[in-house]
Amino acid sequence: MPIEAEQDTEQAAGRIGDPAAFILRETELLTPPLIPEVTLHLASDCLPLWELTEEELLEQGLPPPFWAFAWAGGQAVSRYILDHPETVRGRRVLDFGSGSGLCAIAALKAGAAEVLAADIDVFAYEAIRLNAKANGVTLSATRADLVGTPCADWDTVLVGDMCYEQPLAGRIEVWLRGLMREGKQVLIGDPGRTYLPKENIEKLISYAVKTDRRLEDLDVKNTAVWQLVEGAS
Repeated sequence: MPIEAEQDTEQAAGRIGDPAAFILRETELLTPPLIPEVTLHLASDCLPLWELTEEELLEQGLPPPFWAFAWAGGQAVSRYILDHPETVRGRRVLDFGSGSGLCAIAALKAGAAEVLAADIDVFAYEAIRLNAKANGVTLSATRADLVGTPCADWDTVLVGDMCYEQPLAGRIEVWLRGLMREGKQVLIGDPGRTYLPKENIEKLISYAVKTDRRLEDLDVKNTAVWQLVEGAS
């Protein structure tokens, strides 16, 4: 999320007063189509939540509430690690751009030793905390912008659906490749976004993920889980 968008969510939180209360009031506890093991505070109808947010803030152009939806990329990563728990079992996991916290919660259910959910959006931060409580798991959350940091405390980095705009995607890719070269496992869930890395990336699996046509261009998105790999020498 750009710095301007982060500032918008700060202003939104100030005007709404209590982001956690707003989330509880405007969402329902639902299970994502591909991940019945996890329950999240989600928008049952995306447009009213978006419009209500703008109405309450008395401003236009507020970034959409990404935290209120289980995006296809995050669902794919979550399904993969739940079906292949050895991927994260006993490992320290960072869920980057966590949104609802779906991947972080799935990692804990799959046996991760420790999980940090990172998202700079103040609403996402509160949604992560609420969703962790709803699922009976304990995780850490941060609003720090981790891009460019070494992340020495983490073994595996999960990224769900973060390749949707430049220059953000390029900045993230450089950072993730640096982490991969340091020996960290980097898994990316992506439904075919424009800025998904094109080289030195290995497809692990694909899923057909049910989506909402008001959010995506299709009712079902073919969504893959990718792993960053070393380039040919």
